[in-house]
Amino acid sequence: MASAEHRNESYDTVEKAAATSEQPMPWAELGLKEDEYASIRQILGRRPTAAELAMYSVMWSEHCSYKSSKIHLKQFGSKLTPEMREHLLVGMGENAGVVDIGDGWAVTFKVESHNHPSFVEPYQGAATGVGGIVRDIVSMGARPVAVMDQLRFGDVGHADTARVVHGVVAGVGGYGNCLGLPNIGGETEFDASYQENPLVNALCAGVLRHGDVHLANASGEGNKVVLFGARTGGDGIGGASILASEAFEDGMPAKRPSVQVGDPFMEKVLIECCLELFAGGLVLGIQDLGAAGISCATSELASNGDGGMHVDLENVLLRDPTLTAGEILMSESQERMMAVVAPDRLDAFMDVVGKWEVEAAVIGTVNASGRLTIDHHGHRIVDVDPRSVAHEGPAYERPYARPQWQDALNADGADGLSRPGSPAELREHILRVLTDPNQAGAGWVTDQYDRFVRGNTALSQPDDAGVIRVDEETGRGIAISADANGRYTKLDPYEGARQALAEAYRNVCTVGAKPLAVTDCLNFGSPEDPDAMWQLVQAITGLADACREMGVPVTGGNVSLYNSHGKEKGRVDSSINPTPVVGVLGVMDDVRTAVPSGWREDGLVVVLLGRTRDELDGSAWARAIHGHLGGRPPKADLQAEMALGRVLLALHDADTGDLGPILAAAHDVSNGGLVQALADMSVRAGVGASVDLTDLASREGIDNFTALFSETQARAVLAVPEGYLDLVLRAAEAEGVAAVRLGTTGGELLAIQLAAERWAAADGAEWSAEASVDAPAKADAAGGAVASRVADSQLGPETGGPAGSSDEVLVFDVAEVAAASDAVLRSLFD
Repeated sequence: MASAEHRNESYDTVEKAAATSEQPMPWAELGLKEDEYASIRQILGRRPTAAELAMYSVMWSEHCSYKSSKIHLKQFGSKLTPEMREHLLVGMGENAGVVDIGDGWAVTFKVESHNHPSFVEPYQGAATGVGGIVRDIVSMGARPVAVMDQLRFGDVGHADTARVVHGVVAGVGGYGNCLGLPNIGGETEFDASYQENPLVNALCAGVLRHGDVHLANASGEGNKVVLFGARTGGDGIGGASILASEAFEDGMPAKRPSVQVGDPFMEKVLIECCLELFAGGLVLGIQDLGAAGISCATSELASNGDGGMHVDLENVLLRDPTLTAGEILMSESQERMMAVVAPDRLDAFMDVVGKWEVEAAVIGTVNASGRLTIDHHGHRIVDVDPRSVAHEGPAYERPYARPQWQDALNADGADGLSRPGSPAELREHILRVLTDPNQAGAGWVTDQYDRFVRGNTALSQPDDAGVIRVDEETGRGIAISADANGRYTKLDPYEGARQALAEAYRNVCTVGAKPLAVTDCLNFGSPEDPDAMWQLVQAITGLADACREMGVPVTGGNVSLYNSHGKEKGRVDSSINPTPVVGVLGVMDDVRTAVPSGWREDGLVVVLLGRTRDELDGSAWARAIHGHLGGRPPKADLQAEMALGRVLLALHDADTGDLGPILAAAHDVSNGGLVQALADMSVRAGVGASVDLTDLASREGIDNFTALFSETQARAVLAVPEGYLDLVLRAAEAEGVAAVRLGTTGGELLAIQLAAERWAAADGAEWSAEASVDAPAKADAAGGAVASRVADSQLGPETGGPAGSSDEVLVFDVAEVAAASDAVLRSLFD
């Protein structure tokens, strides 16, 4: 209970506000604009009380109201087709979307940001980001089963990057591990554009039966409003809601106390408590308390209901008895839930929370007033229409325009960058790309996460998608991949958003799952900057168009704005690289058939699906070798992506009886191109391969460099038993997907036979490598012509890298490449 000393507190009551209409109020200090404050006065017919002003300020903040983006987000609904609704049980507008995955099972999933708090206090910012998204999933009636994280940090060489990296990774791992939730996937990227604006996007998925879906609303006159979980403290007051609604103008803001403090052990108990309450039919709805705390939960519950609500704030259980009424209302203390409970179920409700040793207090009642009223020790401090607070806030049509610098950026393509002039230089470029911090192994990060707790993980990092079993009897499960490429999106926001969806869709298909639905987290700069606003509008439009074309609905997500440096607007570096994170959920009948991203045995045939074009703009090679960003991103051909997906799923689903699966491994080709995919697949289980680029280069009319580094989309590398090769080629042909045999798995080396080519060396001389392996042979044996050439030349490590090369064959020791790749982040952050 609130302390008795608050009975002497000086209250700014509703009655007082009506009598002192002209009293100045600190609306600007709370982040409101002058016209927004005028609107609040008009809605209330008086000045707001201090508590009402605080409530409107957080609920009308960018983080809570989406006031700059919601008119554009409507495209996700307006472009929804009847076919896209087929598996959709709950769509946008709720705590999380819910998708039917068959056999009476449903999955709810969502990704959200906790970016700004994670810069101010990295550990708690990241930890409470995980906790918040998990509570969103629980509030739908689901048991959380997995988490993922999308992390982006500043330049690896910057003095402050290590502070943020250590805190964020430890926070994500520490909170998720304590909850007993496997972390099954994600990305880690380093780029100077994210300096002072790291991106910490957390995704959670939960499972439930169709009949167990619950929505959060306060209906039914006389029903009780119960706050349960952790006690309310002073941490997080004006935290995420305010931190995420402004830019950091002068570096580190003096707002460290505003970051919430998480307790994963309390959350674990709260999860089990909520699930038992749902199972017993003891609650009409549950709303988690996140940004804006009690003010958000009460206004949203009342707004979603058909009546009103009264709250007595002195009944809130406090950690700190000195909190004022306004602080209680605005606190963002974590691990709290608000339930609507029928009076005849209240005793049973209290019995369950008591069993779990979770504290609870009745703080209010649902009524038919249509108003949200809040008292503190008999003093009326809030009397508002809850819809005006929660759902009828401002909606802006911010001005936006294509940036003046965009044309120059697009004109500065990678075709002007120097390319390797010899096989030796090509080998050097390969090693530099493979050991770039953005391409190297993420083991230093993922080793801090428990990926297999609960025993239902079929695939996890570094596989293309995380795969979780849902039904222990049948093996039915889900696959999730979350992807983004801020560099592509900087070059073309419309195409960049489409590409993010395409890659996540492709990754889900490579593991053998059928894509069903999408969640997104749109990370962009200041909406008050027309450049950043243009990027946001273009990306939303591109993603909405792409979802319609691919037939997958957006079920919900998050928008994070003001990821800018507070510097001069209108510059090419005023904001982060715009980063639309797209998560795709897929379903598979039996997770035991999930396809790993690397081969594990000798003698498999390596096949490339998809066309390869000269597309190096925005590539990993351009960044790692030249520190360059410019040109136009690879085209996202969604029809080609869907055709590729149909081939992958047809091969995965084919009934081969006792002969075994067709796909031994599958991996998408994306950042780093074909050479990155080949290295990843070899390193996965330490098994090498002999490949030949001759047929690929000849068919596409490209050189060896382009064949290895191009980032053309809609491609995947497969490993299949020799006896299935013809079937694979025929399946690809049936869908119009190009296919070429590259070689064979085996041994401890990754040997790449170069196609015949005349090289233009840096000194102007020409170097010629005439391939001495017949093109039809394609390095068709595990030892074969390529391996014999390696042995004859007695290749060994060369200075500057973990492997050597001959004039015609680039050879890499798989174990050494794996060790060098894994050591990159460890050497930077251990």
